[in-house]
Amino acid sequence: QVQLVESGGDLVQPGGSLRLSCATSGSFFRINTMGWYRQAPGKQRELVAQITSGGNTNYADSVKGRFTISRDNAKNTVYLQMNSLKPEDTAVYYCNADVLTLQKYWYDYWGQGTQVTVSS
Repeated sequence: QVQLVESGGDLVQPGGSLRLSCATSGSFFRINTMGWYRQAPGKQRELVAQITSGGNTNYADSVKGRFTISRDNAKNTVYLQMNSLKPEDTAVYYCNADVLTLQKYWYDYWGQGTQVTVSS
């Protein structure tokens, strides 16, 4: 069973920083793209950032220049460094991973989410 476990969410003041982590555990062949999504109250889940196994990245326009996604392939872990946080960044942040399972098919796994609140 593959599991994604996020950590790092917290309450932070505007302008502050947070670092989210997402570790993948279980048995599988490999992971392709990993990403972070977020969902604010009353809104749809949206892509924040993605990173391929080769290190290519993609960001939502709203976070470009403020957030940085990275990964440690040896640890099957993805990170999201969030700087210059704004109240509109408040949301539940979800980790996502495209995993090649032992059954030899690709499957999209999701973490349980971690709350990020930006408020003074």
